[in-house]
Amino acid sequence: MAVERREGSEEGGARKPLIGFARDAATEAALREGFAEALPGGVDIRRGSLQDAIAAMRQEPTPQLLLVDVSGEAQPLAGLEDLAHVLEPDVRVLVVGEREDMDFYRRLTRGLGVHEYLFKPLVPEIVARLFATALGGLSPVAEGGIRGGRVITVTGARGGSGASTVAVNLAWHLGQLERRHSLLLDTDLHCGAAALLLGGKHSPALREALQSPERLDELYVERAVQPVGPRLGLLAAEEGLQQAAPAAPGAAARLLALLQRRYNFIVIDLPFQPQPLFRDLFEMANQRVIVLDPSLPALRETLRLNAWPASPAQARRPVLVLNKADRQGGLARQQVEEVLQQVPDIVIPHLPRPLASAEAEGLPALQRCGPLRQAIAELAQETGSVQRLARARRGWLGWLGRRRGRALPIGEASAAALRAAGAGGGPAAEPARSPP
Repeated sequence: MAVERREGSEEGGARKPLIGFARDAATEAALREGFAEALPGGVDIRRGSLQDAIAAMRQEPTPQLLLVDVSGEAQPLAGLEDLAHVLEPDVRVLVVGEREDMDFYRRLTRGLGVHEYLFKPLVPEIVARLFATALGGLSPVAEGGIRGGRVITVTGARGGSGASTVAVNLAWHLGQLERRHSLLLDTDLHCGAAALLLGGKHSPALREALQSPERLDELYVERAVQPVGPRLGLLAAEEGLQQAAPAAPGAAARLLALLQRRYNFIVIDLPFQPQPLFRDLFEMANQRVIVLDPSLPALRETLRLNAWPASPAQARRPVLVLNKADRQGGLARQQVEEVLQQVPDIVIPHLPRPLASAEAEGLPALQRCGPLRQAIAELAQETGSVQRLARARRGWLGWLGRRRGRALPIGEASAAALRAAGAGGGPAAEPARSPP
């Protein structure tokens, strides 16, 4: 396989075995002595708080084992949640603090996935027995980081809806702007556009991984992913148009399991194809995103995709993105809402010039286009990828706005026929409405 190991890079380079943060001298001394035998070459223990650890992990490659001191933290659980957002999912986290109650211990280890917790004052022998053993003999498959990676699929209702543009810019936003360890996976092995839009490289590794999942391991994935930024990787292929590339049974699950250990977010550009690979990824996603343009064929396919049963991994309905809104010759936004029977979650205006310019330069369009940048930031919130902010259209005024008058009629017969097609051809089903 023509993929080389990238020593020294954040995505593919060697990682430190341990980085620790201690609030006081006594804790630092106990940690150094406790880890001395397991790490004879030296122990990287720094004086600092949980917030110092979060700031450092935003800038540095994450280690295999991270130790933090939550002493004096007013909200240690919330702080550890923030820490989880800047760590790769396979990082094992050790915590020291002042609280001795069992409920706190369980909330850390069972609720947040912390590997072990010790309360102060620390004893070097206990550190060596309970903390230092985490450096070896622990399978990262069984013990991940604070939580595994979140999978987001982006599917176009039809070709030309702009799903690849949305997927590329969402992945860029998460990796480059939010500083989360993110991966963009392009599942169109023949005509995918992700590498082109990011100025990245293709690799035959994706086809090989899908056809021979038994060969997959963490080292294979590490070498296959091409870096396009300090915290953004790309996994894409460009196979010959006459070359078949079927995926083996179980390949999608095996690949995602490995990727979720390494990345906080996996954004999948997933065009609809009547193949098992699409079905497997669509059902394993934590969040589905459906991108449509303002056309009748796109509305019909959106209703059909939106009616696809949710899997246990999905806590909410698909996020609907209306792209190319207000395009000349397209349906009005009110007409789209009339057929969908709900307001699209995200609306992106028609932006042909900035998108074409960015594509020609191999740059994410959000770097050059403010309206797209704002829409992608809202999409990141809507998919649960970053902290949700209050949005006016979700408030009382937005609720009133959705109920003021009807859209310009497409025709009741046409709208009913589209809704019936989305329900599988039977009587028009009542779609789930967005809550006010």
